[in-house]
Amino acid sequence: MGETIPIAVPRKGRPLESVLDRLARRLDVPELADDITSTLRHEKAVTKGKVDSEPGAEEHVYHRLADYSAVDDRTEPEYTLLRDDRAGKPRRIVFDSVTIPLEGVDGVPDDAAIQLIGREEPFRALRTHEFALGFDSADLILEEVVELRPEPLDRIADINARIDPADTDVRVVTGLGDTVYHTLMATPDVAPSGDSLDRSFLESYEGPLCIEPRYERLVQAVLGTRTLDGVGFEYPVEGREEEAAIADTGLGVYLTVTGSTAREHGLLLGEQLFPSETVLLETKPEVTDTAAAVRALLNGADLETELAVET
Repeated sequence: MGETIPIAVPRKGRPLESVLDRLARRLDVPELADDITSTLRHEKAVTKGKVDSEPGAEEHVYHRLADYSAVDDRTEPEYTLLRDDRAGKPRRIVFDSVTIPLEGVDGVPDDAAIQLIGREEPFRALRTHEFALGFDSADLILEEVVELRPEPLDRIADINARIDPADTDVRVVTGLGDTVYHTLMATPDVAPSGDSLDRSFLESYEGPLCIEPRYERLVQAVLGTRTLDGVGFEYPVEGREEEAAIADTGLGVYLTVTGSTAREHGLLLGEQLFPSETVLLETKPEVTDTAAAVRALLNGADLETELAVET
């Protein structure tokens, strides 16, 4: 086998599934993608107590790990164990690695391959030049490296222009379309309607804005510092559901898919501020010719995604 391009990927969850879906389409490996996804979904259900576990499940996790992992064949997935942050800190099986040969793939040397390597924070692994390519949430880039400016940031396509070259060599290549939006929400006594609940509304608003602490810098970036004049951040108390905390405050920003939970708390949904989306990343100085060919292979929208957006 020729050059193998390591690619940092999330270990679990929606971002990893989005990566696997992209690879299934581009590299024609749907069975591999389905195998990893179904395994991790089952293990998530076990960790969350949604699947009945036998007595001694903490010991049985090692047996399941051994059953899942094919250590003698790099083209079969391997898994590893991490401590989950739920009560009791249970061990959870997560993705570790798999190698995918690229023989017969247009534009890539026949003897090349990619190796997906699970990382807790792929973006940070790229920042330290461990990888030329990787996938992570766009949120992390906004939380860590984008410049804060008076003007809002509302598109993934504009992220790179906000990155100081002296701060990092990592750049966004493309988004994967697995979009969940950071959305403005308010009670009816704060905003007269969802249609009026946008950045313009915030420019004339003075008062508290409820957000998750980890999103403070992200919210500053997507709203723009000028919009936040006269606005003070408030945070949910520990154990309080985010939408409930926003209802208590009257106005806030949080992730939503359908908005059903927000509506249950009497909240109006306003402007979708920024897409929380998995993105393909590159560390420019580390990109070889083969890595550039892989990047081109993974870049751009899938036809199915484009059609879904158009309809």
